[in-house]
Amino acid sequence: MSILQQANSSDRKRIAILRALPMEELLCIVPALRALRAALPKAQITLVGLPECTAFVERFPTYLDDFIAFPGFPGFPDQTPNIAEFPFFLVEMQNLNFDFAIQMQGPDCSANSIISLWGAKSCAGFYVRGGYCPDETQFLEYPEHESEIWRHLRLMEFLDIPPQGDEPEFTLYDEDWKSLSQLQKDYDFQKNYVCIHPSCRPAQYFADIADGLAARGYQVILIGSHAEAHLTNEVAQHIQAQAINLAGKTRLGSLGALISQAALLVSHDTGISLIAAALKVPSVILYSESESFAWESQNKNLHKFVQQAPQVSAVEVLTQAESHLKELGTYAY
Repeated sequence: MSILQQANSSDRKRIAILRALPMEELLCIVPALRALRAALPKAQITLVGLPECTAFVERFPTYLDDFIAFPGFPGFPDQTPNIAEFPFFLVEMQNLNFDFAIQMQGPDCSANSIISLWGAKSCAGFYVRGGYCPDETQFLEYPEHESEIWRHLRLMEFLDIPPQGDEPEFTLYDEDWKSLSQLQKDYDFQKNYVCIHPSCRPAQYFADIADGLAARGYQVILIGSHAEAHLTNEVAQHIQAQAINLAGKTRLGSLGALISQAALLVSHDTGISLIAAALKVPSVILYSESESFAWESQNKNLHKFVQQAPQVSAVEVLTQAESHLKELGTYAY
């Protein structure tokens, strides 16, 4: 019996969702949250995630009601585990007496062990063959060959929760526009700008792309999280033109507002590309792995994809970007 069959849509069930991943990777589950909320409109839905991701719940109050910080656990990515805090976290989770715990962490089977300790009346999520699966009627074998958005929508379907579309979402609020206005005053950037989100590829690679776009009449703004500031700092040192480095200086909302006004986003394959997709901002997304389908937007007219980017030169990326902007009628020159 699935979650939907167990819970009448008029019941105020308590649901806890585990996804202890960075903010941009939380964006991938928004369509699944939309489906869950449509099926269970009165449910109290709590996200259990990285401590810095409280802003995600604030960003999506329609789908999420509460947030609990995950203290980490050995083997979990993106977080140094606070082992001393973990027993208190478990006691808190058990005392909250959740009706359902859903593992949206992904193929990490240790996540199944963790949600099993929460004391929820029922658990659901993903499992991998040969790994720990608490209940095969409630746990879906991880769909490796689906996109990251559709992996979670497949889980919803498995639980008899029909999808409500697969489009990403990113609502901008008044405070986001105010933050963007302040950034414009502080850094004096122009209206005709491009955002570049570097990865750990050689800094010179992204610097060449930045210089090429600057030569084509665009102001360059480097973006990223606080943890990625060292990458943008290195790229900035290699750029010949002037560039504004805003890595670590934006919150999720102001980052979205900044991207929304950009002529183009150039990024590697992360959730930041989903912000551009949600806001319908043109992008060129660089993929270094073969499984680019996990992150690709469905709108191939607005978003262009460069496969095996380390082997594709910066000049070729610039040609792709220039052609894309000309097709859209937004080329600076």
